[in-house]
Amino acid sequence: MDNIERLYKCYEVLSEAGDKISEHVEEYKEILKAVKGTSKEKRLASQFIGNFFKHFPELADTAIDAQFDLCEDDDTQIRRQAIKDLPKLCQGNAEATTRVGDTLAQLLVLDDPSELQQVNNSLLSIIKLDTKSSVTGLFQQITSGDEPTRERCFKFIATKLLTMGPNVITKEIEDYIVEEIKKALQDVTADEFHHCMTILGATKLGSTITGHAELVKLATEQAELNNTDTDIIAVDDEVVERFIQCATAAAPYFSKTIKSTAFVAHVCDKLLPIKTWNMIATAVSQDQIQLRLLKVFAEMVTYTDTLENASERINAVYNVLLEYMPLPKLNDEDLGDTPPSFQFSHAECLLYALHTLGKKHPNSLSFVEDSEKLKDFRARLQYLARGTQGYIKKLEEALKGKSAEELKTEENQLKQTALKTTSNINVLIRDLFHSPPIFKHEIVLSWVVPKPNKLGKRHAPITFGDKAAANGKEKQEQEQEKKARPSNDQKFYSPPSGKYSNKVNQNFGNNNRARQRGGGGGGGGYKNRRFNKY
Repeated sequence: MDNIERLYKCYEVLSEAGDKISEHVEEYKEILKAVKGTSKEKRLASQFIGNFFKHFPELADTAIDAQFDLCEDDDTQIRRQAIKDLPKLCQGNAEATTRVGDTLAQLLVLDDPSELQQVNNSLLSIIKLDTKSSVTGLFQQITSGDEPTRERCFKFIATKLLTMGPNVITKEIEDYIVEEIKKALQDVTADEFHHCMTILGATKLGSTITGHAELVKLATEQAELNNTDTDIIAVDDEVVERFIQCATAAAPYFSKTIKSTAFVAHVCDKLLPIKTWNMIATAVSQDQIQLRLLKVFAEMVTYTDTLENASERINAVYNVLLEYMPLPKLNDEDLGDTPPSFQFSHAECLLYALHTLGKKHPNSLSFVEDSEKLKDFRARLQYLARGTQGYIKKLEEALKGKSAEELKTEENQLKQTALKTTSNINVLIRDLFHSPPIFKHEIVLSWVVPKPNKLGKRHAPITFGDKAAANGKEKQEQEQEKKARPSNDQKFYSPPSGKYSNKVNQNFGNNNRARQRGGGGGGGGYKNRRFNKY
């Protein structure tokens, strides 16, 4: 009790010292020493250190380290108290605020909900006191922290910081966040790239045409569209996955003003040639990877400008389409009870791409000029049409008479999605079956749900946490393929979004690194984050 009484006495002396408080250095040192004492002494020290911190600048480093020691105490109650008291060190002290912001950023990885809540509260408190210095501390961990810490920092910025309103997120602060996120993009993992683009999309860049153009430029740089080694692209699953991620990030921002031509040309030149196409993802769920690629390709095709070498590029689409449009078997007058296993989702994407590019370049459909090719194409179209119409009939019969409530069940939702897919295919076939093909009809791709904003564009929402949830809609669409097709045993696999493969960034995981107190230091060994440095 003597030590406790001594702490209270020191507090009393300092509280009553007035203008002469700086003369009582020994009393403040006594409080700092208490961080090595009993539990009660530590809790009192935590509360007292911040109260008098600003009066002893020569002891600032010692005081900050003492408070940080309490944040790492074995006793959870002491840790929570110390974290709660950290903002006291930040009153009018930008340097201390940055260090506290850096340390709180590291503590975002805590698993205990009550401690994590206190970390969030303290971070929000110092951000309100000095936004720039606090955010600087956060970005020091994005620069030097390990992967879990970076992940939590990105999450905090997206879900907490950017929602604090214009009084906190001023133009200057938003400009700073945008600048720092752009720097972070120079060295990121797949998940981090997604988070960075999501954060940037939530800033001013997501609400202007010039901002959209800048976001597309960033995605284009990460996609490395200038890579000329086609074989490497095809056999490297990570490179293909990177392209899908970058294209998906860019897709919401394409418009009549911002064209997708470079991405579309890349797919046609590097990924769709048959030899290359058949090499993609041969080791892991090829249909699933190829379908994801085709979906984002179909979305981008809508906003393509005039293509150079249009005939060759459209022909690449045409040749892959034939892979999903089998010829009818001999003497196959009707589909009977055992229809073929059409991959309707793949076919929808490719038919839409051919139809859209054909409309833009009607004189570049080389297969139309070859009577044998045209005859073969129309035979395949007719066979696919028969399968599609039979499937549509079964789906309509299955959904007929269902109440609004019944239509909400998962099974019926899948059937409705399947009906959209096959109905789209039916419309596209009608146009392409003409001789020569016509391009009269317009469709909305079956998986696209327009969500207009100020610019009339849809944008991906901020999603963190359960990465598998990000693929929920996609997985549901793929399940539609599995469950609703008349005859198909293909099973689809939906991997966690954002990761290219288990090979990504094997040098990560140095989670035993000592916390870099005070920010900026250490954290080496994280040079393999950038997409092209596996």
